[in-house]
Amino acid sequence: MRKEKVIQFGEGGFLRGFVDWMLQFVNEQTDFNGSVVVVQPIQTGLCDKLSAQGCVYTHLCRGAEGVLEKKIDVISRCVKPYDEFDKYLALAENPDFRFIISNTTEAGICVNKTDKLTDRPANGFVGKLTQLLLRRFELGLGGFILIPCELIDNAGNELLRCLLEYADMWGLSDEYKSWLREENKFYNTLVDRINTGFPRGEELGIDDPMLNTSEYFHLWVLEGDKSLFDELPLDKCNLNVIITDDLERYHTRKVRILNGAHTSLVPYALLSGLDTVKSCIDDEKMLAHIKACIYDEIVPTLDLPKKELLDYADNVIKRFSNPYIKHYLSSIALNSVSKFRVRVLPSILEYIRRFDKMPKNLIFSFAKLIDLYRTDMTNDDPEITAFMRGASVGEILANSELWGQDLSFLCDEVSKYVNK
Repeated sequence: MRKEKVIQFGEGGFLRGFVDWMLQFVNEQTDFNGSVVVVQPIQTGLCDKLSAQGCVYTHLCRGAEGVLEKKIDVISRCVKPYDEFDKYLALAENPDFRFIISNTTEAGICVNKTDKLTDRPANGFVGKLTQLLLRRFELGLGGFILIPCELIDNAGNELLRCLLEYADMWGLSDEYKSWLREENKFYNTLVDRINTGFPRGEELGIDDPMLNTSEYFHLWVLEGDKSLFDELPLDKCNLNVIITDDLERYHTRKVRILNGAHTSLVPYALLSGLDTVKSCIDDEKMLAHIKACIYDEIVPTLDLPKKELLDYADNVIKRFSNPYIKHYLSSIALNSVSKFRVRVLPSILEYIRRFDKMPKNLIFSFAKLIDLYRTDMTNDDPEITAFMRGASVGEILANSELWGQDLSFLCDEVSKYVNK
């Protein structure tokens, strides 16, 4: 019989196809012997559906590598705070619970000013969590290891900040606040996996209403104490999980290589008549362009070990070739100017700083971005679209509001490729 060790806020496809999928391997390959209790963080959700089949479901990893089918049985039960608040609070009474994992969307880690301690439950995720943690503190039990997977910067730090704000808002004791800071561990995280959820419209011959799908690739980077692996031996299962004291380097790697590759590729590909990321990988000219951007001009500007960078880059190309994911270029093209500023421009500037020459492939991508805004294929703020369509290359590059600085020094190089 497994012990319940993990409280998981969220029952959606991401956590079931990322964290729970990993915990399945941990149970199979180590002596962890732990199960997950899922808390439904909102009033309506999938818990009834999941409970109806004993919380067991099938997960499919699908990609250029093939298809890997796996039965996931790590979830022991579901708890719905809006229907059974006392049962929810009772989770605090079990000392075997050590981990709290969440994915409540980016908007979940915030303070809801209308929440009250007497609510059953508080409406906000952090309010509900405060009610649970306060009960744990009142019982004199130890704290938790909290691993928020929401897609915000420094999610662990932000979660602690919001919990302390709730403590002040609800007039909780200094002793509780000290316990919160000193007896609990908060991890900042980076999660990287495309989860495609239930395969609607596909006949797969699997009778499972909770069937879940994802790509093969997965990466979980946690910033914090490496002792986590002593209690949760993710490192013993050949999983792509990293504990680091500098999460920012991995975040930069993802933004520059994965997101930067998308943004460098999309304008050129759309102007060439292509429609999906997969179609670009299948196109010889487009594949050569994106490889040159990644391997020749983005990777050399990053500071992680070269093997780690090249392995990640290789995986990005493989992920782009996934036949099971239709990632439309038109979707990626949304707000392309702001995306280019964050994802690609830093690589251009760093390349120039390090090598004292222009990264011609990324410069070419910049020119294609300008060309794209002179068509009807963009989806951006109307003011930005109108400016980009009517301005000269020089005026566009000199607009420090768009780029955070005057880029006039790039004008001669970018102009070589505009309308070419």
